[in-house]
Amino acid sequence: MVRAVRLKRIARQPKSELYPPGHIKIVQALRSLLMEKEFNAITWSDIAQTAGVNEGLIYKYFKDKRNLLHKVLEAYFKEYLAKLENDLKGIDGALNKLRKLIWSIINASNEDRVFAKIIFLEVRNFPGYFESQSYRLVKDYAKKIKELIEEGIRTGEIRNDISPWHLRQVILGSIEHLCLPGVIFNQEIDPDTLTEELCKMLFTNIGTHRN
Repeated sequence: MVRAVRLKRIARQPKSELYPPGHIKIVQALRSLLMEKEFNAITWSDIAQTAGVNEGLIYKYFKDKRNLLHKVLEAYFKEYLAKLENDLKGIDGALNKLRKLIWSIINASNEDRVFAKIIFLEVRNFPGYFESQSYRLVKDYAKKIKELIEEGIRTGEIRNDISPWHLRQVILGSIEHLCLPGVIFNQEIDPDTLTEELCKMLFTNIGTHRN
């Protein structure tokens, strides 16, 4: 019953015209199972039973379980990036946009631990990830951070003697290390407090109007 409710909830995600129904059901099945089990504990049989398909169909669409995991992350990140793009509309100032972006990924990590576990713990130790579509979407996210930094430099909000690439890496690393303890130990992650503290440390030093 619980699994059925969860499958119904995640079925609200946008469904691409490029993927047949069986493909979508399999991706949703792994997504649902990851709410209950560690990735390595999930079997093809678990996925087939949850999706209501035979194992042969899984092999047809996905060469291995890790490739399927990348598809789950791809679905998550498409949703996240679409929401982020909408949330940034109407916000004035590069620093305000950066604050919203930082809050959004910390909040997503708190609200959806499957997403957080995949992006922070599961995928990056395997070379195939860096050839996947999900990694290209993560790169789009990183590119957005860099663009906002460059916008801030152009508008005079951010000092022009700071490397946008280096600052982006600092932001990405800071977000990850702030979220990791909560993700690993299943503890509460406070998006408001963590965002405020991180932005206070960053913006005090990178802004052109420092106290």
